[in-house]
Amino acid sequence: MNLNPLYMILIFVYGTIFGSFYNVVGDRLPNKKSIIKPRSHCPVCGHILTPLELIPVLSYVFQLGKCKNCKAKIPIFHPLYELFVGLLFLLCYVAFGFSWDLLIALTFISMLSIQLVSDLNYFIILDEIIVVFGILLLIEIFFIYGLESFLYSLLSGVICFIIMYLIKLMGDAIFKKESMGGGDIKLMFVIGVVLGWKVGLLSIFLGALIGLPISIIILKLKKTNIIPFGPLLSMGAIILYLTKFDFDTFISILMHK
Repeated sequence: MNLNPLYMILIFVYGTIFGSFYNVVGDRLPNKKSIIKPRSHCPVCGHILTPLELIPVLSYVFQLGKCKNCKAKIPIFHPLYELFVGLLFLLCYVAFGFSWDLLIALTFISMLSIQLVSDLNYFIILDEIIVVFGILLLIEIFFIYGLESFLYSLLSGVICFIIMYLIKLMGDAIFKKESMGGGDIKLMFVIGVVLGWKVGLLSIFLGALIGLPISIIILKLKKTNIIPFGPLLSMGAIILYLTKFDFDTFISILMHK
């Protein structure tokens, strides 16, 4: 696959721009606020941000991480998140090139990126995002790959949903309290739609593996014992998706050892 350096730069820049928007969506929707009004502003002094103050990453650097008006500190999460989404967009292009697969990849990554903000900040996985992006992904799969792939994706989503629900019931019984939010189960449906049920289920275990050292650190700091699983699940899914992990090939290699 020949990758155009100019396209790589452009898609990264577009990714940071979308990342800035996704940050707003993930922050406002849990608070029942419009994603359009009011315009982006400083939460401390209410200063309406100018176009030059809305340039992803660069505005933060040029303003030394402070509001231009009141000099209040801007959370470093904002530029880091914009960089993160830009990098994900770039990795999607590296993995799939300019193809219909890239459209599905960017749609999927966009959904996970928005949920990352809402779950990290508010422990909420947004139903409206799940529904909108889930429907959009199924439509894309239908028109790009046809009815058979559409039905397989739908079935995979249902299988992953059911398995995740059973894991939740098991966890509730073991810990005698709610072990997992309903949003994680719904998110698992969309992950199954895109990754297929085999790789989708593997993302659960990869997410848990990623989360183990993080959980130990958080528990040692004793700041909280509530750890959102959605971001970990999303990271597991992203890694498996962008590396094009083939479950059947993996099993075949293991069997021949």
